[in-house]
Amino acid sequence: MSLDPLLAVSGLETHFPVRAGLMRRQVGSVRAVDGVSFSIGRQRTLGLVGESGCGKTTVGRSILRLVEPTGGRVHFAGTDVRATHGTALAALRRRMQIVFQDPYGSLNPRMTIQAILEEGLVIHRLGTAPERLERVRRALERTGLTAAALERYPHEFSGGQRQRIAIARALVLEPEFLVLDEPVSALDVSIQAQVVNLLVELREQLGLTYLFISHDLSVVEYLSDEVAVMYLGRVVEHATAAALYRAPLHPYTLALFSAVPRIDPAHRRRRLVLTGDVPSPARPPAGCRFHPRCPLAERVCREVDPPATAAGGHLVHCHVAARELERAGGDADSAAAVVADMMASTPTATLAGGGGS
Repeated sequence: MSLDPLLAVSGLETHFPVRAGLMRRQVGSVRAVDGVSFSIGRQRTLGLVGESGCGKTTVGRSILRLVEPTGGRVHFAGTDVRATHGTALAALRRRMQIVFQDPYGSLNPRMTIQAILEEGLVIHRLGTAPERLERVRRALERTGLTAAALERYPHEFSGGQRQRIAIARALVLEPEFLVLDEPVSALDVSIQAQVVNLLVELREQLGLTYLFISHDLSVVEYLSDEVAVMYLGRVVEHATAAALYRAPLHPYTLALFSAVPRIDPAHRRRRLVLTGDVPSPARPPAGCRFHPRCPLAERVCREVDPPATAAGGHLVHCHVAARELERAGGDADSAAAVVADMMASTPTATLAGGGGS
């Protein structure tokens, strides 16, 4: 969806084998990521959202080949990531870094902060010892910490400070692209705001491109230019952040957004409660993968996998939404209003107050 993308992902698949028996033979596969496509323009942010277990984190790790994909294509700045190996892959990884979710588990407790930040520079044989130290100090300063932290250990810092150190570790190699894997979900709310604002500043100052993975829809709206919604290993809706939050088309997206608390008690809205459990990614249902939990599901939803339907820059995989888009002449806002009314009239919709979760 982005012009001149820095990152282009097409049909990405990452399946994990299921083994059983004495000989540990493969009897199936967990389809953690099953045909995901998107692109991210330079100095842009794509938010990737969905329930826990939908495959968001696996997408990020597959792009960097921390987990090996089983299919699809990943191109970074014109380079085929899956076809790159050895020293060429190492050089590519300098330009693509990740910030992990847990600031307590992602830093080695036996290493000083200087050693943690310098490790990547040593591995890539970048600079002399004084030059490496200068780059480490500069990366720390960019995240709001000082050189006084260098001789200390991770346990001496708060969660927010540790996450700043993790961000500095990613920045020290001067990358162009960062995978941010729920970087604020383990932090207190007040600290979350500080770290999110830091990420915005770094993007503007350094010209970074982000894949921001999160389940916090409010943070995603603030930080992202575009948003992709995942369900059971697939992207079901993709649009600009403004368009998606104004007029979500997919029933799953509507249900997700209805769970976001609102501060203003004067605005009461329908909470859309989904019934049933998320199907197993080892045995995904036929047709639309969301149909077992969708209150609007029809016969075609149970039998036919919905193709992508585009309305301007708004992309959705849903038979019902596609029909309403056709009736509305491609007007996504009008079609979204009809789908929202249909969802609000279902038995699972309940009136929630401003503070409802």
